[in-house]
Amino acid sequence: MVEARYTHVSIVAADLEESVQFYESVFGMERIPTPAFDEPIQWLACGDLQLHLVERDDDPPAFNHHALHVDDFEAVYRAIRQHDSAEAERLPQIEPGFVDGEPPVYVIPSGAIQFYIRDPAGNLVEVNYPDAADLDTSVVSNLIDRTDIDWPGPDEEPAPIYLDR
Repeated sequence: MVEARYTHVSIVAADLEESVQFYESVFGMERIPTPAFDEPIQWLACGDLQLHLVERDDDPPAFNHHALHVDDFEAVYRAIRQHDSAEAERLPQIEPGFVDGEPPVYVIPSGAIQFYIRDPAGNLVEVNYPDAADLDTSVVSNLIDRTDIDWPGPDEEPAPIYLDR
């Protein structure tokens, strides 16, 4: 049987340097050696994997996204809210959206959270953290339960975002 695992994700960057600075400042990713290609590109270390940013005129896909686990959700939440070229994204199938101007952070039935943003190029990024109960609600005040999800029952196999938990 074949064993497969991800090595990297490549996404569009409208302005390569702006996107690199975003992923460095918000998520703490670091530039790593990158081969010279015909188009501007920068590889970033993201844990044991890589994010490849490629400057192109292409539009990013509307729904396809990459998801990042973060170990300090409040720091990322603050950084995204202060970043001029990033914006929070609300899920259209869930109401309410923004409460008192605060971007929504979604809690799935396992207790993990999902926060959706658009990076400077418009790519959709899902930011994950394993336990909503750990959050400082004075920082993250707009927690919304994902009531649109039918979670597996007690006799069914769980459906975790985090496979190692």
